[in-house]
Amino acid sequence: MHQPNRRLLLAGASAGVALTLAGCNTTTQPDNKLKVAAGGKPKPEAIPENVRTAAVPAGPDRYQALYSAAPSEKFPVGAVKPGTIPEAFWRSDVTYLSTEAPGSIVVDPHAHYLYFIQGGGRATRYGVGVGKEGFGWSGVATINSKQEWPDWYPPPEMIERDPSIKARVGKLQSGIGVPGGPHNPLGARAMYLWQGNKDTLFRIHGTLEPWTIGKNVSSGCIRMVNQDAMDLYSRVAVGTVVKVI
Repeated sequence: MHQPNRRLLLAGASAGVALTLAGCNTTTQPDNKLKVAAGGKPKPEAIPENVRTAAVPAGPDRYQALYSAAPSEKFPVGAVKPGTIPEAFWRSDVTYLSTEAPGSIVVDPHAHYLYFIQGGGRATRYGVGVGKEGFGWSGVATINSKQEWPDWYPPPEMIERDPSIKARVGKLQSGIGVPGGPHNPLGARAMYLWQGNKDTLFRIHGTLEPWTIGKNVSSGCIRMVNQDAMDLYSRVAVGTVVKVI
């Protein structure tokens, strides 16, 4: 299994190099970002019941349906103000030709998209925020665990880079961190990426900053609007394969 690559490689390098990454039924539209090799065809596979998407209105009501408030959450999630997320990064059901198994995830950090593979040439596409320069990685990992409203334990090197974090952390059950809740940088959901028996320290998670979707902003994690992180979380299982290209 590939190991995370934290170095940003020079532009123009050969195919397969690491790209920058982040540390989540709508109107159908074509998407040609990650097609299979020339002449290849995806296998016709049924979409598992747990990855079928619910109907979402088209037109002006679509944004509201996708990013409305979720008041019944443990910590109520507010609606995302219209105009915060560019339409290109709204959650969408798209055409996506891939040989990846239904239920798996592909992340294209260059385009700022995460694809949840449905099979049959379809995928749910989410806009994401990814790693800023120097914090990118690529490879294959699996979701080792999932948590709702997770605690956040910033690694020592992150605190060293940003001493202001010290004022936000306190002693928790598993160390020094920020308890889950509306002020936690991991947002409403987190999915923890491991390679074999080792934690990569990278996560797919929600965010307090929805305006950063589509940008290179994180310390390596894959950042999603809370509503999208909640949607993806409800579909994926522990053991889900995540491929970062």
